[in-house]
Amino acid sequence: MEDPDTMAPAERKKKEFKLFLFIAILLFPMLAIAVVGSFGFSVWIYQTFAGPPGPPS
Repeated sequence: MEDPDTMAPAERKKKEFKLFLFIAILLFPMLAIAVVGSFGFSVWIYQTFAGPPGPPS
């Protein structure tokens, strides 16, 4: 991999833009889905053992 300090400015800008697109279009949405999904799964598992929320019937 090339050292960022020795890259031409145009090449570095192009590489940074590709990295930005990867982060904005792929990485952050996938992380958001994983976090929300794991939270929902943990709530579902908790309610399987503890019962639904609310006063006891």
